[in-house]
Amino acid sequence: MNLKLSSLPYFQRWFIVGAIIGVVAGFGALAFYFTIRLFEFIFFTHIVGMPIPHPLGEGGSLVYHFYALRYYLIPVVVAAGGLITGFIIYTFDPSSEGHGTDAAIRSFHYNHGKIKRRTPVVKTIASAITIGSGGSAGREGPTALIAAGIGSFLADILGLSPKDRRIAVAVGIGAGIGTIFKAPIGGAVLGAEILYRRDFESEVIFPSLVASSIGYSIFASVVGFEPIFGDYLNTFNVLRLPFYAVLGLVAGLFSILYIRTFYGVRNLFKKFKIPNHFKPMIGGAIVGVIALLFPEILGTGYGWVELLEYGKFNELVTFGLPILLILVLLPFIKIIATSFTVSSGGSGGVFAPGIFIGASLGALFGVLFHMISPGIVPVVAPFVIIGMLSFFGAAGKAPLAVILMVVEMTGSLQLLPGAMLAVSIAYIASGTKYSIYESQVEQRRDSPANMGEYHTPMLLEMKISSLKIINDVYADLYYTIYRADNIMKENDLLSLPVVYHEKLMGAVYLYDIVNRSYGYVKDYYKAGISYVKLENSAENAWELMMKNRTKWCAVVDNGKFIGIITLDSILNKYEDDIKLINQEDSD
Repeated sequence: MNLKLSSLPYFQRWFIVGAIIGVVAGFGALAFYFTIRLFEFIFFTHIVGMPIPHPLGEGGSLVYHFYALRYYLIPVVVAAGGLITGFIIYTFDPSSEGHGTDAAIRSFHYNHGKIKRRTPVVKTIASAITIGSGGSAGREGPTALIAAGIGSFLADILGLSPKDRRIAVAVGIGAGIGTIFKAPIGGAVLGAEILYRRDFESEVIFPSLVASSIGYSIFASVVGFEPIFGDYLNTFNVLRLPFYAVLGLVAGLFSILYIRTFYGVRNLFKKFKIPNHFKPMIGGAIVGVIALLFPEILGTGYGWVELLEYGKFNELVTFGLPILLILVLLPFIKIIATSFTVSSGGSGGVFAPGIFIGASLGALFGVLFHMISPGIVPVVAPFVIIGMLSFFGAAGKAPLAVILMVVEMTGSLQLLPGAMLAVSIAYIASGTKYSIYESQVEQRRDSPANMGEYHTPMLLEMKISSLKIINDVYADLYYTIYRADNIMKENDLLSLPVVYHEKLMGAVYLYDIVNRSYGYVKDYYKAGISYVKLENSAENAWELMMKNRTKWCAVVDNGKFIGIITLDSILNKYEDDIKLINQEDSD
């Protein structure tokens, strides 16, 4: 079966694989969605006695009155959610922390699309608790990593190549996000666009269309086909274009603040000399205290976005402050809350907070423009929607996908001209330097996944002798498997060369020893691995790495093991050579 599937032509192969990923994404999104609802009920309905507003497309209403029977417990439940999340993540799978989508992107570029088997399960539970307990995070990142993880697993059991595994991961990203947002077209494009800051992975689009459509159909059959934010109808007015342009410029600049704050808080938490298990609790406690004054920042915030879209400003919790001041403060507060929720080590997405931040900006400018020209701007809804688009299109460097997604999430086709203008300006204003997904690379040629396609001429000229050779990363035949396991973890490797008396004997793999409690390398290693010599080219080394599915290659000279070269050493040498060429050209 594996050989048959691998040998099928591109469209037939990826129709089958895309359909399977779509089924998994649909049922995975349902499981995640209802798990979040379960924890919302436990933490807020039952413990705090507070209803969470939901958008129309998820059974919500435009009539909402805030109340909390045990208001003082809000910081307690958010902190408790962070504590539980931290325990789950850092006990069972530390790679599940953070916002999910970035981890899947990193896997595509740097790890042959490999994602741990347990990651989707841990991510589902941890993210549902984070969001359900009021953490300021979104569902799209976890859903993307869940579907991408399943895509990686399917690629392995179906016997697909490393290249196809990467495509499966990208398809999982698009299908997962398109499904949970009920935006299958935008999700399909997102899977191809979100990998790069200004490029596309064209091979991902066809299977993503298949997977997203199937995942969406399964998910929406249960929760309903209505767009998440209702079906708002609005006519296009060319006189609003200058106003949309201003909003796009502000949204683009504001996205830089979002990104810098998010990663600034992450770096701050990394400096804290306390166990990682407790960091999400600290972040949650801070968010909970903020929520005492601004309960709108709890959870995904989709219900509040819906209220902003329809101009229901009286439903906001103001504590007597002017509505305009609340609208000014909300984008800043949401940025802070999201940073402390996710960057502290919690688990959740950054797309939904971006939607909320953009919607808040849009509502603020919609009100201001209404004051200036009520005839041209009679309602704020178009600005709320375009605020969502332009803000996250800039922050996530996925302008086309975000335009399609928010159009699907709102049903507002009439806003496309204004949206395209605002998103374009926001994207330019934010620049390619800043992205909320730090694992994105600029374009296809910059990705290690495409090294063979773009870099072969330089790799042929690059000799092994010119690369950095690491001579202390290996396992002796008589090392304990515990020691070998530690060496792999310290160097972020899944295997090691096995050496005895300076002779290369073979390799030992993490999956062969990970569940073993005792023994020696000699009992578990596999003999006879390929290697390169000093006179070979970097292309030879790269081909061996792809063949062996490793990030390293052994180097042997005159029958003697002298060390390993890594994928990073090839990339670093390549970058240095490119810089030298560019400098010579400029001179």
